[in-house]
Order: sequence, then structure tokens, then C-alpha cells
Amino acid sequence: MDNTNLSNETVLVTGGGGYIGSVLVGILLQQGAKVIALDRFFFGLDTLKDHIGNANLTVSKKDIRDLTPDDFAGVTSVLDLAAFSNDPAGDLNPSLTWDVNRDGRNNVARAAKKAGVARFVMSSTCSIYGAAEDGISDETSPANPLSTYAKSNYAAETALFEMGNSDFTTTSLRNATVFGASPRMRFDLVVNLMTLNAFEKGAIVIMGGGKQWRPLVHVRDVCHGLIALMAAPSDVVNGQCYNIGIGNYQVRTIGSIVREIVPFGVTMQIAPDDPDHRNYRVSFDRLKNDIGFEATVTIEDGVREVYNALKFGEIENTPDCSTVKWYKHILDAQKLLASIELNGRLL
Repeated sequence: MDNTNLSNETVLVTGGGGYIGSVLVGILLQQGAKVIALDRFFFGLDTLKDHIGNANLTVSKKDIRDLTPDDFAGVTSVLDLAAFSNDPAGDLNPSLTWDVNRDGRNNVARAAKKAGVARFVMSSTCSIYGAAEDGISDETSPANPLSTYAKSNYAAETALFEMGNSDFTTTSLRNATVFGASPRMRFDLVVNLMTLNAFEKGAIVIMGGGKQWRPLVHVRDVCHGLIALMAAPSDVVNGQCYNIGIGNYQVRTIGSIVREIVPFGVTMQIAPDDPDHRNYRVSFDRLKNDIGFEATVTIEDGVREVYNALKFGEIENTPDCSTVKWYKHILDAQKLLASIELNGRLL
């Protein structure tokens, strides 16, 4: 998969400095693509530090709400990842989430289409299916988004598909809950958080009773899935959505896997209450059936990866590893600055 030759591609990655985006940029460069990594870089430019200086990388610090067709000159494909990136973050400021996740992403697609970009793949979410108590959801199942994040992503998907035509291939990849190490590390995702708690505290707390189901996928599988859809036959994937994941697991099972992999004793406590009512299982067959792609990185692999990265100091639990806390920190800082600024001066 890493040997794919993308030397004829110029790919614009929105959210290129994010949890998935920073991994995706590295894979695209490895495969020979010219890459424009576009991001607000809320989490700093260090997420791309291993690639700065690569002649095939252009770093663009811009807001997706401000993009025009000029920003897509020479671009052959767009991989769209820029969004407030999980359910709690979306609920932190709902109006801002709609502004970015729906209106901003729609702006990206409109500008790309006007510029003559041929392929557009949106990174979306399986949380669009919401709370499905029985059965397994597939791409034909009705959407039942519960959170602002899920609702805004579904609205962006819907608008994207309305823009598609024979000259503008539009596809979305609905990600399961992502796990694994990244230059822009996140410890607010269930596998990563449990591994961190096992490493730091020797204890895992399972919220909500642990019987709720979650589909899971490794960050590298998401990246390869996006690239596979970008390269897939247009007549197969145009206007289609695809789920991606390695499997469906109850939360208490995830905790047991983490406890088994971490090489020292870890306690596990199950708490009965949790405000997060998502409970769903998802089918990943369509992606394999249509284009022959399936996820391969297991939870066990991901836990070992994150544990070893923590052990050897390759990643650390810094404040910006929790998306909600970091966004809240930015919003609070904005309020503070606004309250003390006078005549354009802070000091």
C-alpha cells in the first residue's frame, strides 16, 4: 500500500496539521504526491516538522471558510479533513461547529469545483448513524445523527453529493472511532485514552456500563482509505459514502484488550453512567466489495504502538492532546484578550 505511485497527483489536504491529516500528509509524500497541507494549525506547525523542507510539500495557513478557486490552482484532488473533530468538541460551540463543519466544508467543495478539481473525498464519521440499538448499520441505513458534530457532517455530505457530476467526483469516507499514534496526538479517543490511563495510572475506568458498541479504525487505515477512494474508478465511487473500520467492539472489551496488551498489572472499573448515548455497530463490507479495500491494523497493534510511543517519549500527554480542552482554552483566551484590549493594544 505504501508503494503506490502518486507522482502525477497534486493533493490539497484540508486539516493537514490535524490528528489524521498529519499522518496522511506523510503517506502522500512517501507515495510521491505533491501535497498542499492547509490548516489553521490550532495545534502548531510541529505536527508537520518531519516533512518541512520536502520539496513536494507546501504548507498553507488558511481558514477553509475563506478559500476561493485561486487556492486550488494546479490541484488534481482534495482530501477534506478540516472540521471540529468529535462529538464533544462540536457541542462546545454549536453555531461555530455548523459554520465550519457544514458551511466551511461546503465552501471548500464549491471552490474546488469551480477551479476544475477532478476528485473530492470528504472525511466523515460513522457517528452519523447515531444510536442504533439493534442490527448493524450500513451505507443504506437511515442517518440518525445525535450530536452537532454528526448533524453538521451529514449536512456537509449531503451538499457535497449534490455538487457532484461527471467532471467532479465526490465521495465520503465515514470513519469509525479512530485510534493510533500521530504527530498531532489525541488522547480523547477511546483506545488512546484507555492506553494512556493504563500507562499513567495503571487503571482504566469504563463509563456507561461498558456494553455500548463502538466501531474502530486505525489512523493509517483511514489515510489509506482516503487515498484508495481518491484513486478509485469515478463511475464506482462518485456520489457514494463508505464506512471504514477494523471491527465493532463493546467498550468493556476494548478495556480488556488494553489491559491484556500493557505489560504490567492494570485495574479496570466499570461505572454505570455516561452522558454519551451513542451505541451502534457498522458494516464495512461495501468498501471492500466496491474497490477491494479493507482496514488491517488491529486494536492490539494500536495499543502496542501508543504504549511504546509513550514509553520511549515519542508522544506526551500535553494539554493540546484533548481536543475539547484545547478548543476551550483558545476560546477562553480570545475572551480574555477581547476584555483587556483597548484601542487595538494589549499592553
